[in-house]
Amino acid sequence: MLYLSNKQPEAMNLTTENILLIGSILLFISLFAGKTSYRFGVPVLILFITIGMLAGSDGIGGIHFDNPKTAQFIGIVALNFILFSGGLDTDWKSIKPIVWQGITLSTLGVLLTAVSVGLFVWAITDFTFYEGLLLGSIVSSTDSAAVFSILRGKKLALKGNLRPILELESGSNDPMAYILTIVFTGLVVNQDAGMGGIVPMFLMQLFIGGLMGFALGKIGTLLINKIRLDYEGLYIVLMIALMFFTFSVTDFIGGNGFLAIYLCAVYLGQQELIHKKKFLKSFDSFAWLMQIVLFLTLGLLVFPSQVVPVIGLGLAISIFLILVARPIGVFVSLTPFKVNSRSRWFISWVGLRGAVPIVFATYPLLAGASQANMIFNIVFFISLTSVLIQGTTLPRVAKWLNLTLPEELKKRTQSDMELTDSIKSLLTEIVVPANCPVVGKQIVHLGLPKTALISFILRGEKYITPTGSTVLEEYDKLFVLSEDKTSVQKVFQCLEVEQTEKEAAG
Repeated sequence: MLYLSNKQPEAMNLTTENILLIGSILLFISLFAGKTSYRFGVPVLILFITIGMLAGSDGIGGIHFDNPKTAQFIGIVALNFILFSGGLDTDWKSIKPIVWQGITLSTLGVLLTAVSVGLFVWAITDFTFYEGLLLGSIVSSTDSAAVFSILRGKKLALKGNLRPILELESGSNDPMAYILTIVFTGLVVNQDAGMGGIVPMFLMQLFIGGLMGFALGKIGTLLINKIRLDYEGLYIVLMIALMFFTFSVTDFIGGNGFLAIYLCAVYLGQQELIHKKKFLKSFDSFAWLMQIVLFLTLGLLVFPSQVVPVIGLGLAISIFLILVARPIGVFVSLTPFKVNSRSRWFISWVGLRGAVPIVFATYPLLAGASQANMIFNIVFFISLTSVLIQGTTLPRVAKWLNLTLPEELKKRTQSDMELTDSIKSLLTEIVVPANCPVVGKQIVHLGLPKTALISFILRGEKYITPTGSTVLEEYDKLFVLSEDKTSVQKVFQCLEVEQTEKEAAG
C-alpha cells in the first residue's frame, strides 16, 4: 500500500494521478542528480537509492511504502531488462577466451562467498547456522546493474580480459545466488527439511535455464527476422515479449529464468537482426530506466530508522565480505587459470553488491522466515556500503594495481571501437538482375559480411535507405560500402550475382 504519512487519515490515500506525479518528480530529481554525481565521485546508483529513502516515510517525502511483494515484482521486472540489455551488449568474441573463468566465478565463486559469509555471521551473531548461510547466499553474487553502470559509466579501459570477465560474471552469477537464497529460505522456514536436494535442484536450474536461453534465442532470431510487422516500433514490443516469455516459461518448467534471459540476449546480440541498432539503443534506455525505478523503489521500501541499529553488525559483515569472503571466492575459483595476482585482487574489489541482493532479501520476508526483517536491513546496508566504497574507488584501485591502459592508448582504443563499423573504403554499384534468386528476399537474410554495408538503393527514380527488413526487387541498384575487395567479392556471392572483371579490378 502506498500513502502519504500524514496525521489526517482522509489525506493518506494517493490517487493514480498523484502516484504518477510523484514518480515523475522522483525520476527528474534522479536524472538531474545523476548528471552531477560523478563530479563528486559518487555512483549514480547511490543517489537513486538515497532519493528513494528521502522520499520515504522516514524522509522528508513522507511516502509510506511497506510492500515487499510489490517491490519484489518490480525488482524481477527490472532485472529482466537489466540482464537482457547486458546480454545484448555482450560481445561473444571478447568473452569466448574467458568463458570458463566467468562460469567458475559465477558458480564456485558465489558458493564459496556465501559459505564464508554464512560461517562468519553464524560465529559472531545469534543467528542459526541456516540463517547465517541465508544471509551469505543473499549477498553472494555481484550485482549486474552496479557493475554494468559503473564500468561503462566511468569508461574504464582495463588491460587484458578483465572487463569481459567482470561483465560475464556479474551477468551470469545471479542464478547461483538465487538458488541458494531459495534453498536456505526453505531450510530456515522448515529446518526439518534436508539439504540433499540442493545439488540436483542447482543442476536442473542451470541445465534447463541454459538450454531454454539458447533455444529461445534461436527461435527469437527466426521470429524477429521472418515476421513482417507493419510498424517498426512493434519490433521493440516483440523483443520485450520474447524477453518476458523466456524468463517466465523457463521459471515455469523449473529452470532459472535469470540465466535464460541473459543467455538468450547474448545469443541474439551475435545475430544479424532487423533493426538491431534500435534494439540496442532502446534496451540501453530501458535498462537505465529500470535501474532508476528499482533503486527508488528499494529506497522507499527501507526504513532508515530500522537500519541504524544494525549499522555496527552490517559494517563488520561488509568488511569481511569485501576483504575476506570475496577474495577467497575469487582466488580459489581462478586457481586453475593463468590469472596474475594483481588481476585477481582487482576482480575481488569489483565484487559490487547493489539492488539484486536487496531484491533477494525480500524472499525470506515474504516467506515469514525468522530474522527476515533484520536480514533485509543488514543486506541493505551491505549493498549501500559496497557501492559507496568499492564503486567510488574502482578507477583508483585499477591504477594502483597498474591495470589501466595509458590515456593515449585508451583514447585510441575507444576511437577505434567507435569507428570500426562505420569506416568503409570502397563504394561499389551492384544491379540486381531479373530472375535473380535474391529477388523477394529481405536484406537480413542475405548473409552479407559485417565488413560491407548497403548504404542506399536506387529503385527506379527513388532512393531508398535500406533496413534489414527491406525486400530486394528486380533491377534495384545497390550502393555497397565495403572495407576491401575481398568483402566486395563476398557481397557478390551472397547476392548470387556474377562479378565482372572490371568490378573485380575495382
